[in-house]
Amino acid sequence: MEKLPKVALPLIIAAIILVIVLAKSAVTIDSGEAGVLFKTFGDGVVTDEPPMGEGFHIVAPWNKVFVYEVRQQELFEKMKVLSSNGLEIQIDASAWYEPVYNDLGNLHQSLGQNYLQRVIQPAIRSAARSVIGRYTPDDLYSTKRDAIQVEIYEETKKILDKQYVQLNEVLVRDVTLPPTIKDAIERKLKQEQESLEYEFRLVTAAKEAEKVIIEAQGKADANRILSASLNDKILQDKGIEATIKLSESPNSKVIVIGSGDSGLPIILGDQ
Repeated sequence: MEKLPKVALPLIIAAIILVIVLAKSAVTIDSGEAGVLFKTFGDGVVTDEPPMGEGFHIVAPWNKVFVYEVRQQELFEKMKVLSSNGLEIQIDASAWYEPVYNDLGNLHQSLGQNYLQRVIQPAIRSAARSVIGRYTPDDLYSTKRDAIQVEIYEETKKILDKQYVQLNEVLVRDVTLPPTIKDAIERKLKQEQESLEYEFRLVTAAKEAEKVIIEAQGKADANRILSASLNDKILQDKGIEATIKLSESPNSKVIVIGSGDSGLPIILGDQ
């Protein structure tokens, strides 16, 4: 009985040491994250293996694990840039990005965990300045905004593709022009709209006038053709047909044959 404590004490000490080692060696990677292993007595950052996935991991206590979020993230930027004519314009833009999963080790080795500040922000700012500098305020205010958004995305992507970062989308949320420039553009657009409406009314009126002329010309041509085709024989035939129809009606009448102009009958009614 006296020896039991002496045997139990080393076991207790060993158990405590084991718990401490396990505590230092245990790594839990949460959902949407991945880990990069750093081997202190090895080659440093592990780049030739996939990153550590979600869940519980045991690593040697002298090694380190750097955890990265691998879900899509958003960067919101307010930037002041110059247009092609030198006017200062504010752009509100968002970039959706995520690290390239299988290159997480290379990302950690070359840029580290603050890669957002080191490469993404400078890339989108540089691209925005380059693209906006090719356009006038009129372009930014009107129909060119979608094209500008695409160009900023493409130029930013070219930079980030070499930095182990995947750019999913760039959204230009707002373009703020100087108040005087904005007012001038709105007045110009209003005048253009009024001019287009006036031109539309002129075109409509011209088409209506053309329609009336065509209809009148058609009627004139029809009357001319009809007049040219009528002669005494045709008129007599038409008169005879009309006389026959009238004579067949039940109304009382007197028909004098051959007493009218051109030999047409004269029809005398009750009156």
